[in-house]
Order: sequence, then structure tokens, then C-alpha cells
Amino acid sequence: MINKKIIFRALGFLLYVQAGFLILSLGVSIYYGEDDMWAFVISLLINLMVASASHYYGKGAERIISRKDGYVIVASAWFVSSLLGMLPYLISGYIKDVSDAFFESMSGFTSTGATILDNIESFPHGLLFWRSLTEWIGGLGIVFFTIAILPMIGSGGVKLFAAEASVVNRDKVNPRIGITAKWIWSIYIGLTISQAFLLFFSGMNVFDSICHALTTCSTGGFSTKQASIAYFQSPRIEYITICFMFLSGINYSLLYVALLRGKLKRLMSNTEFQYYVCIMVIAVVIVTIGLLVGGESGFEESFRKALFQVVAIQTSTGFMSDDYMLWTPSLWMLLSMLMIVGSCAGSTSGGIKCVRIAIMSKVAHNEFRHFVHPNAVIPVRINRQVVSVNTKNIVLAFIFTYLVVLFVCWLLLMALGMNFTEAYGAVVSCLGNTGPALGSCGPAYSYSAIPTAAKWACSALMLTGRLELFTILLLFLPSFWKRH
Repeated sequence: MINKKIIFRALGFLLYVQAGFLILSLGVSIYYGEDDMWAFVISLLINLMVASASHYYGKGAERIISRKDGYVIVASAWFVSSLLGMLPYLISGYIKDVSDAFFESMSGFTSTGATILDNIESFPHGLLFWRSLTEWIGGLGIVFFTIAILPMIGSGGVKLFAAEASVVNRDKVNPRIGITAKWIWSIYIGLTISQAFLLFFSGMNVFDSICHALTTCSTGGFSTKQASIAYFQSPRIEYITICFMFLSGINYSLLYVALLRGKLKRLMSNTEFQYYVCIMVIAVVIVTIGLLVGGESGFEESFRKALFQVVAIQTSTGFMSDDYMLWTPSLWMLLSMLMIVGSCAGSTSGGIKCVRIAIMSKVAHNEFRHFVHPNAVIPVRINRQVVSVNTKNIVLAFIFTYLVVLFVCWLLLMALGMNFTEAYGAVVSCLGNTGPALGSCGPAYSYSAIPTAAKWACSALMLTGRLELFTILLLFLPSFWKRH
């Protein structure tokens, strides 16, 4: 049975956290003295009222969170946060349409980076900061953040963690999930601050460096400029951004072990990390050769463009240093395949994740060996550990479900009025939480021109992809809501 009181109580605490971030954005607006100030004041009051009402309704709730409760809390947290997070856009009048405002807000909280804005520089600093902050909040997860700072969740934190990140290897750096969350958040904050300083000393102003650090470490990709990173025309800024996108695509538990405990060998010997690097290197080589054959630029520039776009796409960050839609079609189709693959489980990125690719590739390899040696017992090993049959079944089910959702929604978007290429790109990008897609939704454009119904569909895809499919799809099973 679903425990409604604990769900409302948890949502109340989450919205209080969100109110704190709205206050930060209000402070930015006051500092710059722009016209979005009252939009934040009104949004903050509404947020506090909803938070108080939820907390009051959940008063006296049992402190035990079931697995079902965890799924409902996580899904509700993202939806309600996005719903209230769109208020500053609407109230300020800078985004007038509800579907556009919700799309932008959902894109932020799911760290997707898809946008409906066609003139980002016209937005006031407060809204731009809020836009970046939503990605940073959603990067490691609203719920994961709350687990780190709110002891009220207690043992239920494990269930929330499981609901929010249904990955294969949910590594914990400490037996207690709350301590794990705090250590991982310390890495997250450390990377963000480090990048902000490096960007500032490379030529960005303070505001731009902070906003881009927030959206890089969250692998979100929102920029304060319409042309994204290409606006700055700085190889140094591009290489710094590449480094932090790459780091943010690694499992944060491994980053903790490598950076804070000095066990770099454990990172280098990790199977998923090896697949992550190998896929990235192969893609960079192919794209670099393609650009050189095209003859548009020299080796260093071609390599830099290839490296930047491959890392940005595979980590689902979605920044742009060049319009890849101007490249040969084979290259931007390769990038769309990287959107599906993604990077490491336990990172802030989207996609299927490299650990699942690693498991399925080893399963396929073993099947070929079985043709030669039918009676051989050949286990699948990841990091020298045998992968159980149950885990292989879960991975297979996930990949099958991912591809089915992709195909069905591709057909849906075409039925809603999008053409073949744009519908494919939008589904792959939104489900993989990447941001830029193909055609009129490509890196040089936005999603503003797609039909209204398609915007709502893409918003649903962003949430489904961010919560690893099962957390959302389970809610549509009648059996999930039954008492037993």
C-alpha cells in the first residue's frame, strides 16, 4: 500500500530545498537590478505555500519508506519541481506559453539541455542563473541531494537511491547511503568550483564561468549564450570544458576512490571506464578523419571540434563548439548513436550507459564461443566479478525497453507533425538527456518550432530517460497500485 503521508512529507522537504535555490536566484536578480525580481519573489512564495501544505499533510507520517513509496517520491519530485520551477519563466513574461515554460524547466531539472529559447542573451541574469541552477540541482538528483542533508529519510534513503538510479552497479563508498551521498556531493561541488575558477582565468566573466560550471558538471549543457561554447572562440575554454565533461561522465563513486583516496589504478582497471574511453577514442578518430577529409580546417582544429562534440554528446552534456549538422551526414548520425550509448552508470549523464553495453557485448561474445564449444561454461565477468543471470536479464530488459520506447515515440512525434529526421533526433536526444538533436532541433537551433503536443511528449521523454525508464513506466502498471 502506498504511504501517502510520507510521500507528501518528503515532497515538502524537497520543495523547501528548492525554495532555498530560488532565494539564490533572487539574490542574483537583486544584484543585477533587473525586472525578473518580482517573478522570483512570487515563485518563492508559491513554492513555500505548496511545501508547507505538503509538509502539514504528511505530519505524523511513519518514517518507513517502502520501495513503492520510493518510486512515487522520485517521480513526483521531478514532476512537481519542474512544475513549480517553470513559474519564474512564466511570471516574468520571458516565456509566455505554459508548454514552453514546462519544457524548459523539465529540460533543466533532468539536465537534458534542450531549449525552446531563440535569444538567450535577452534573458535577465536571474533567470539565466536559475536556468543553470536547475541543471545543477538535477545533475546528481534532487532526491539524492535530500538524502545527503535530511536525516528524516533514514533507512528509506536506500530505496529512494534505488528508485532514482536504477543502474547495474550502484557502488557505495560507505555502507551508509547518507554518508555516500555527502561524499559524492563533495566531489560534485569540488568539480564545479574548480571549473568555475579555470573558466574565469581563461577569459570568461564571473557570471558566465559560474553558470557554465554548473551546467558542465551536471552534464546539462545550458549556456548563457545562444551559440553555446562556440561564442567564446577560445580553444583553452573548449579544452577545459572537455576535461570536466569527461570527468562528469565517470561513475562518481570511482571518482571518489581515484581523486580522494588516490586509487587511480582501480579507475583505470574498471571495465565500464575502459569501454567509456574506448568508445570515445574510436568516435573521436572517426570524426577527426571525416573533418579532415572534408578539408574545412587543419588537424588541431578538426581534432578539437571532434573531441569536443564527441565528449559533449556521449556524456549527454550537449554543449556546442561547432554546428555538427553542417558536417557530412554519416558523422552526425554517429553522434546520434553516441546519444543512445551514453557514458558511465553512477554519473550525471544519460543514455543506456557503458556498463550495460559492456555486459551485452560480453554476452554476445560468449554466444559466438558457444557455437564452437557448445558444452563450455563461460561466465560473463565485469571487474573480475561474475555477472549473475538475474543481472543479465535486467540489462537485456532495460535495453529492449529503451529501444521500444525510442521506436514508439519516434512514430508518435512523426504523427504529431515532425519529419523523419527531426523526430528521430528529438527522441534520441530527449530520452538520452542530451539536448541538441538533428535538423531544426540541431545545435544551431532550438525546439521552439516543434508542435505543442510534441513538446509535452519530449518533456515526458526527458523525465523517463532521467529516471532510467523503469521508475516511470512502473507507475503505469495497474499492479503497482494494488494493496498487495
